[in-house]
Amino acid sequence: MTLRLTPTPTTPTTAANRRPLARGGFGLVEMLLAMTLGLGFCGVVIQALVGEGRHAQQFTRLLRERGNQRRALALIRSDLMRTSAVAADPGSGASRCGLAGRTAVLRLLTPEGTIDYSVGAAPSGIWQGRVLVRCGPAYGLDGQVNPGSAFQSRVVLDRLATKATPWQGCEALLGRTVGPAEAARDRDLAGSSRLPFSACLDPESELVGLRLEQSFPGGPGGSDYRISTEAAAGPG
Repeated sequence: MTLRLTPTPTTPTTAANRRPLARGGFGLVEMLLAMTLGLGFCGVVIQALVGEGRHAQQFTRLLRERGNQRRALALIRSDLMRTSAVAADPGSGASRCGLAGRTAVLRLLTPEGTIDYSVGAAPSGIWQGRVLVRCGPAYGLDGQVNPGSAFQSRVVLDRLATKATPWQGCEALLGRTVGPAEAARDRDLAGSSRLPFSACLDPESELVGLRLEQSFPGGPGGSDYRISTEAAAGPG
């Protein structure tokens, strides 16, 4: 028996039946595009984090300064509690510490002597902007006024607004609804409604309305942040 081997016919290779070889990975163009998109995304994330950190820092600062304003007003109210009378004209008479060009806004007659609160330029470079200065007896370690201490001039608060917002909240703060004639009786002490530290006096109740306003750079559109706190108190 004879075996015959029949050759298998081969298909000629043509352009029609050629198949492209499978290619793995990315090309240079794809890698450059991916890197560009990645860098752009990282830039957006970093910018957002920096902006969030800046806002958090500004918010913390505003909270801190508002607390400083409240402590300053608490100090004034404590002096008012020991006051026998509030001077209707705080600019009359000399201050025991000297005003150094500042405007006397609030003058309190106390058993220890006359306490002045004034607004003006900072006495040294460690303070910024306008300052609120107290001229009065020193406080002891117990937090009480030391009657035998010499009068001292001390900065209570700095960064007061250079251009203060005109204050129109005196009557509302004192809890009064008045007309123009009655409003004229309320004394805008030393014309301070246009100062960053404002004080007004109701002659009948002897209540004193107080306002503090500070300003800080860095607000939206290049404007300043402004913080304002109000309080009312009367002689004890």
